[in-house]
Amino acid sequence: MIVTRAEQLDRALIAAVARGESRLTLADGLLAEVGENRRRVLRDLDGDQPVYGVNTGMGALAGVRLDAEAQQRHQDTLMTGRAVGSAPWLRREEARALLAVRLRTLLHPAAGSSPELCRHLAALLDADVVPAVPARGSGAAGEIIPLAHAGAALNGTGQVLDATGTAIDAAEALAAAGLSPRSFAAKEGVAFLEGVPGLTGLAILAADASRVLLKQALLVTAASHAVARASRDPLHPALADSPELATVLDALRGLLHEQSEGKLQAPVSFRVTAPALAVALRAVAALEAAADRALAAVTDSPAHLDGRFVGTAGFAGTDLVACAGALTTALLHLAELGTARLHRLLDPEVTGLPRQLSDAPGRHAGLVAVHKRAVGVTHRLRRFAVPALGGAMETSLGQEDVQSFGFEAAECLGEAVAGVRDGLACELLAVHQAVRLGGPPAGLDRAALAALDEVAAVLPPGTGDRPFGRDLDAISALLKAGWPHGEANG
Repeated sequence: MIVTRAEQLDRALIAAVARGESRLTLADGLLAEVGENRRRVLRDLDGDQPVYGVNTGMGALAGVRLDAEAQQRHQDTLMTGRAVGSAPWLRREEARALLAVRLRTLLHPAAGSSPELCRHLAALLDADVVPAVPARGSGAAGEIIPLAHAGAALNGTGQVLDATGTAIDAAEALAAAGLSPRSFAAKEGVAFLEGVPGLTGLAILAADASRVLLKQALLVTAASHAVARASRDPLHPALADSPELATVLDALRGLLHEQSEGKLQAPVSFRVTAPALAVALRAVAALEAAADRALAAVTDSPAHLDGRFVGTAGFAGTDLVACAGALTTALLHLAELGTARLHRLLDPEVTGLPRQLSDAPGRHAGLVAVHKRAVGVTHRLRRFAVPALGGAMETSLGQEDVQSFGFEAAECLGEAVAGVRDGLACELLAVHQAVRLGGPPAGLDRAALAALDEVAAVLPPGTGDRPFGRDLDAISALLKAGWPHGEANG
């Protein structure tokens, strides 16, 4: 991908770069624009005016002026003294997302970075040299600690991840990739440390994963609906109170062609799943919109604006954290509903199938323990639905500090995605067992049946008791790989 404008480095491209599906080349014209802006920044730095983090210390030491010799080293030492984190590290794709977002924001004129720094970041991504960035323990305003680790990898003093995810010395890895360490020039270090590129990258990846997950949840819901012989009444188009709910109801009606012959009213968990999916879809869209705003925003402090260096709040991830928390809560609700639907699938009065979906009730336990696993997963997720926004904890020796704890918000969201996926695997196993015991449920669309065939293909034959955890691992792997891959994926 040849990037001619910063706007081309959007959410979709950042996600592709993070996953190693796309490579970046910065066009000469774009680099020329960055270079011209850099010359203006250097011109405005030439003088005796104090500029935060450039010719002064940072935080409570902002009143300390630096002499010329200290200024030459300062942008690199900003990384050294703040790289205080350790494992667990961000996964490789997460750290690559951070770098890709950092590159996008450094292309903004307010950052005042050089074309050489931007080119160096693109080269790191191209060579797959991935900084070791701590996933936890960042209590500063913004992302100073994790970004210091990323910056230290660039200048060769930090660590990077090898193929196994182990941290190794960056200088050796750079040399092996044919790259050299690069020191940060005037203002580049402080620009690198500002903003929320880590949270932005994590939000982009989580939103992508959530969209796939919600499509899977909709399909599993339809299959369970058919197995439970639940009434289609809750899917009536007149019940749509929003475009999102209209989309969900339309999709469920498309997957369920016939009115079921079960009880008069569908179980409550089946009736309220469609609105819950609509809420989650809105939450994903809100997180994506927040990520778009973060990509285009002025994230530097000080930012170079109208020939001046201006202190800003660009390091605050308030918008992203709030939206990530809302999506986490929505996913938790979906996990709870999935666990309730699974419970109903074990009830012979609901399905007309053997109790607990056992092929030999009493002699075989069936899937009762699978439901218990789903309950355990859901209970654990309740710990992660606590909003991570805010925390005015004093950290700067009398200088006010306010933290948004963005990496915590991203971790909570990641746990919610993984937990919902685990719950869906449990529910899919129950649907699979029901199909083997009673045959394909009436009214289920052929594309949905083909998707169930994909599940059956990765599971052993038979319906008797076995170590169902292995089945759940196989289904989870299928979900991670983007199931379904056939017609139902449309």
